[in-house]
Amino acid sequence: MQHDETVLMSLPSARRAMTRAQARDFITSLAEANPDAESELDYSDAFSLLVAVVLSAQATDKSVNKVTAGLFADAPDAAAMVALGEEGIAAHIRTIGLWRAKAKNVLKLSEQLLALHEGNVPADRAALEALAGVGRKTASVVLNVMFGESAMAVDTHIFRLGNRTGLAPGKTTRAVEDGLIKRIPPDMLRPSHHWLILHGRYVCKALSPECWRCVAFTPCLFPLKTQILDRKGELA
Repeated sequence: MQHDETVLMSLPSARRAMTRAQARDFITSLAEANPDAESELDYSDAFSLLVAVVLSAQATDKSVNKVTAGLFADAPDAAAMVALGEEGIAAHIRTIGLWRAKAKNVLKLSEQLLALHEGNVPADRAALEALAGVGRKTASVVLNVMFGESAMAVDTHIFRLGNRTGLAPGKTTRAVEDGLIKRIPPDMLRPSHHWLILHGRYVCKALSPECWRCVAFTPCLFPLKTQILDRKGELA
C-alpha cells in the first residue's frame, strides 16, 4: 500500500479513551483472531527469557534469536554465563544494538542471580528490577510469561497502540500501562500482552497501519482509520 504524505506522516492519536465495553470488544477481536499468541523470543526457562528480554531492548526479536542460539548453547544458566565472561558474551551478541552495555548487564545480572538468588530468577518485581539491565518492562514480561502474573509490559508497540486506538491513552509508558489494566477485563489481561504486541508489530504499524487488515476496526478510535481504508480501496 502506498500512502500520500498526509496519511504517512501525520498519524494522530485517538481523541478520547475507549469505554470498558469498547476495550473488551477490541481485545476480544484480537483474541479470536490469534488465540495462541505467544512471545516471539526463543527461550527455554526463566533465565533464558530474562536474558533474551534484556537483549531485546532496541533490537528486534528476530535479531535477538539469532544471537541467543549460540549464547545459550555456551551459557544455559547463570553460572555458565559468569564463566563465559563479558568478552565471551560480547562475542555472541555483537550484531545487536548496544551490545557492549548489554554484555556487561548480562554478566552482572548473572552474578547477582548467583549471589542473591542461588542462580534462580526471582518471581518478585522488586527483586527483578534490582538486577542489572532490568527495568519495569522487562520485569513485567518475565512475571507475565514465566510466573503467570497479569503484568502488562508496555513496549513501543503497545505504547503506540494504546494511544492511537484510544485503548489506553497516556503520555508515559506507566500511564498507558495503568490505562490498560483499568480497561482490559481482568480475565483477559495476562494474554492481552501478546495480542497487543503482535497487533502493533504486524498490523497497527508505526507509519503505515494496515487498517484494512484490522480485526478490531469497529471499536478502534483511530481518527484516520476510515481514510486509510478508503485509500486502500482506491488503490486496489
